[in-house]
Amino acid sequence: MGFDGFPDRMLSFYEGLRADNTKAYWTDHKSVYDECVAAPMRALLDDLEPEFGEAKFFRPYRDVRFAKDKTPYKTQAAALVGHGEGEGGLYLAVSADGVFVGGGYYHTSTDQAQRLRGAVDDSRTGAEIAAILATLRKQGWEIGGDQLKRIPKPYDDAHPRADLIRHKSLIASKSEPPDEWLHTAKVKARVAKGWRQLRGLNDWLKANVGPAREPRRR
Repeated sequence: MGFDGFPDRMLSFYEGLRADNTKAYWTDHKSVYDECVAAPMRALLDDLEPEFGEAKFFRPYRDVRFAKDKTPYKTQAAALVGHGEGEGGLYLAVSADGVFVGGGYYHTSTDQAQRLRGAVDDSRTGAEIAAILATLRKQGWEIGGDQLKRIPKPYDDAHPRADLIRHKSLIASKSEPPDEWLHTAKVKARVAKGWRQLRGLNDWLKANVGPAREPRRR
């Protein structure tokens, strides 16, 4: 059965989980998660797979072993396409806040960060990524990623792309608050449109940064 939207109960489920992130709440509402979150999310990912590839649907349980926050459950359902062999990822999350779409390199190794910096510095590839990001901003995307506080040597503040030189990773993201479209098949078209817009960023990262040759930072 194809995707036809997220029920309104998806929103109320996550609103309740935010207020009461406990095993008791989860146990009492597990059927709501299965029917109103997991089932439509899997249907959506199945519908998107022919164009974008297979997605990894993340578990709803948090890894709290080394976290100060010990709440056991994630307050969003998320999935990722790609991010292997130097590919940029395509990310999707749904929650009480609506739909979040993103892409790029979220985690990088030291060698990837160095290649990213070098490609930004290069006059040709640097101009290419600046143009790609300018287009994404016009389309409503927020550009982010881990950044150094200062521009690393041998670069300085006079560099024409000094803001990008500080980046250790590079992502673009966009959030859309919940509305009536969330409960319809229109979600698929919106996610697909967003992921298509991110192709230029991911293609540039794959061509100029590539896969990690050292362990990624966490």
